[in-house]
Amino acid sequence: MFLLFFAVWLILNGKVTLEICLFGLCISAALFYFICKYMDYSIRSEMLLFRLVPLFLQYFWVLVQEIVKANVAVLKLIVSPELQPEPAIVYFDTDLKTSLAKVLLANSITLTPGTITVSVEENRFCVHCLDRELSEGLEDSVFVDLLKKMEAEEEKWK
Repeated sequence: MFLLFFAVWLILNGKVTLEICLFGLCISAALFYFICKYMDYSIRSEMLLFRLVPLFLQYFWVLVQEIVKANVAVLKLIVSPELQPEPAIVYFDTDLKTSLAKVLLANSITLTPGTITVSVEENRFCVHCLDRELSEGLEDSVFVDLLKKMEAEEEKWK
């Protein structure tokens, strides 16, 4: 976070001089101290973010792949006159612990074409699918596995 503050300082100043850098370092240190003291932030949580970056990148890559696959599946439904979609509402439970993981899973399901997360109550998800085939494997998808890895990594750091 300190480096982010300093980078924003340099970008907003538009030029790099010794005085601007020294003043920026002081301002960035003061802001970092403020968020650590008053906003329940710590260097430990910053290190956790660095540890989670590879998993977030992997999650993003899997999300893009799943969006492409779902686009192809929905396109087949639209273009093929012999294929009739069978809409379905699917309920499934997950053992994700954190609210962030549940929100990421719900949004990832909604971002993939043909599926919409209707509701999330505790650990129960309700998902509307354009076709029954799109609902297969929602409860044990790649998204859930990656989110469990993220939660496990976060547990190590607590």
